Amino acid sequence: MANTSSAKKMVRKIARRTEVNKTRRSRMRTFVKKVELAIEAGNQAEAKTALVTAESEMMRAVGKGILHKNTGSRKVSRLSARVKAMAA
Repeated sequence: MANTSSAKKMVRKIARRTEVNKTRRSRMRTFVKKVELAIEAGNQAEAKTALVTAESEMMRAVGKGILHKNTGSRKVSRLSARVKAMAA
């Protein structure tokens, strides 16, 4: 347990930050899920539009420190490859 006042303050700050990050991560996953559902449904037009919003949301998460830069790029790449494969 935190002993000093600064340690107690850090506990409070970390709790607030955790809540914000949890919300941001959940929001990002929702956008990704929309793309995956469109892919499963076979709706290419919807998948493309959902991919654009999901990509920007993932890169926003990268900027906020929710995802590592390479992880975000990898996820975007794999999703876009799946959408592109629908055309073939």
